[in-house]
Amino acid sequence: MADNTAVNSQITDAVTQTNVKVVAEAPAQAIASLYQVASHSAGLSMQNAVQSQQSLNQISTAVVSKAATLIMAIGE
Repeated sequence: MADNTAVNSQITDAVTQTNVKVVAEAPAQAIASLYQVASHSAGLSMQNAVQSQQSLNQISTAVVSKAATLIMAIGE
């Protein structure tokens, strides 16, 4: 087998430029992922707050209804 280690300089330049491009874009990709995760977390937090408020409203309606029934029964 022939030991030919010479590589075309255009190929090495293309590989180098590709590597530089990937390394240069990595921070932007990481920040974009961070923003997406933070937005998703904020959305879930808001959904949990709304669900909690709706549950408390249901309980409040039941308590007011029972309190009104007890007040109405005082005069009997």
